[in-house]
Amino acid sequence: MDSSGLYRDITDSARSAPGWVQSAFEVWTEYGLLLLGLLFIAVWWRARAKAGPRAVALAVAAPLATAVAYVASELVKSAVDEERPCRAVAGAAAPLVACPAPGDWSFPSNHSAIPSNHSAIAGAAAVALALAVRRLALLTVPLAVLMAFSRVFVGVHYPHDVLAGLLLGGALAALAVPALTGPISTITTAMRASGGRAAFWFTGPGPARQP
Repeated sequence: MDSSGLYRDITDSARSAPGWVQSAFEVWTEYGLLLLGLLFIAVWWRARAKAGPRAVALAVAAPLATAVAYVASELVKSAVDEERPCRAVAGAAAPLVACPAPGDWSFPSNHSAIPSNHSAIAGAAAVALALAVRRLALLTVPLAVLMAFSRVFVGVHYPHDVLAGLLLGGALAALAVPALTGPISTITTAMRASGGRAAFWFTGPGPARQP
């Protein structure tokens, strides 16, 4: 797939955008993923306090499924070896951020430095969080798309990189979360019944123990 023409159009627009827009995308592409991380914590904390074992299991499965998607995307990235567009596309505008070092391949988008924006991770996190709390899809899906777009806007990924990252991450999360939820729910029930302080803190009291 050749999306270099669209890459040029987007990076040209980025270079002509107002300074505050450029700065906003630079910050978002570096730190936006942290917002999804905070959502993982919030969903788990809410589930452990007020929900049954299945809800807790979904909350715990969400970041685990995202990790699975990241590992899978790393394997694909190592196999494809696609050069970054900020080095490969002739006549393109200079990227807004430093072009990653040679050997840090472009496809699919899942840049491994943290904090950063990873399209595969963003796609996985958006789907996993939506499976844990369905109404969160209205927030997480737009955030994931915006995070993916930002990687093209700042000039370090092709459009097809981020699209593939979103689809790969989302698809793997959709498979991994249901597969993990059953076993984790069983473990959660056992931990709640054990009476251990650490187990009780991690899984929470659940609705049955609420006053």
